Amino acid sequence: MTKALTMNDMLPLKGLKVLDFSQFLAGPYCALKLADLGADVVKVERSGLGDLSRYLYLTDTRIAGESTIFHAINRNKRSVAVDLKSDDDKARLTQLVRDADVILQNFRPGVMERLGFGYEAVKKINPTVVYGTVTGYGSDGPWVDLPGQDLLAQARSGVMWLSGGRDHGPVAMGLPIADVLAGSALTHGVLALLYRKATQNIGGYVETSLIEVLADLQFELLTTWFNDGNRTPERSKNNPAHAYLAAPYGVYETADGHIAIAMGKLDLLATITGLAPEIAGLDAFKQRDEIKAGLAAQLKTRTSASWMDDFVANDIWAAPVMDWDGVVASGVLQTLDMVQNIERGDVAMKTTKLPLRIDGVRPSSSRAAPELGDANGLLETGW
Repeated sequence: MTKALTMNDMLPLKGLKVLDFSQFLAGPYCALKLADLGADVVKVERSGLGDLSRYLYLTDTRIAGESTIFHAINRNKRSVAVDLKSDDDKARLTQLVRDADVILQNFRPGVMERLGFGYEAVKKINPTVVYGTVTGYGSDGPWVDLPGQDLLAQARSGVMWLSGGRDHGPVAMGLPIADVLAGSALTHGVLALLYRKATQNIGGYVETSLIEVLADLQFELLTTWFNDGNRTPERSKNNPAHAYLAAPYGVYETADGHIAIAMGKLDLLATITGLAPEIAGLDAFKQRDEIKAGLAAQLKTRTSASWMDDFVANDIWAAPVMDWDGVVASGVLQTLDMVQNIERGDVAMKTTKLPLRIDGVRPSSSRAAPELGDANGLLETGW
């Protein structure tokens, strides 16, 4: 009897071999996306120590002596532990390099070349390999030797001047946005080169950097700035949310929380909130702080739920500002099947899933991040 195919059998990258030299977040995030789509990802770690993110604790929560962040980024992978300064270990690793479909790395420029696993060296033994690199600021230029870290890249990109109010200093995003975007961009490039490899039997080298993806994140605003005389955007003084958008766009305090308002006719908002009707005659951009100040005063008088009833009924685009408790309690993540349990020996934890579906099903795997060196047998046998 023919065995029925499961979703895991049908994943589009099943059979793909990925050798991941990267660590921390940007490169491993790309590898995670490939793993969730079916690739066999083998993580190359340092003997005895492993990826430093194993010990990068965001809170005092540890899972079997390892950080939650390590499991979040490296679930559904295997691990080989090697000493990249050892000729014997490098020789054993070379056979995995020879058979890999994809190789990923995010060391500073020049490091992989010194280790003997740069693209040109790898291409000599694996001509059709797809090789992906993430750096902080590119492979040349004035910033090439600077540390490629998320907060520092945010600081150099201009993005910190787009959040917060006019009287605030620069505001960093509360997420490693550059790392995540770089991992996503690298995934796009790897998949594009895999298509070329499948159709033309040509490999290739794809590179991105933290500064490039932050520039791309700002593509709308930078395009405006490039073409309006390089005028620096002025953040709203009151209830800020977007430096270039007019009132009522912003976040407002209510009697018991906060509401975000994206858009709505000012005359209708005035009627709903009890604001003076003259508000509708004001310039929504030039006088946005005056408008927002009036709205802010009115919105404090009632609860978020009460305002939302009126806003929904009148097609005002608004939403209550939720914390994680609120998001989970809403049931939306459960409805979308975005949460999964992962396990490994004494590890049992909850995390998110791949944010897309294949043929109506969201790929998932219960396999937690690997123990250090759990796949070292591959160094003797190959893939």
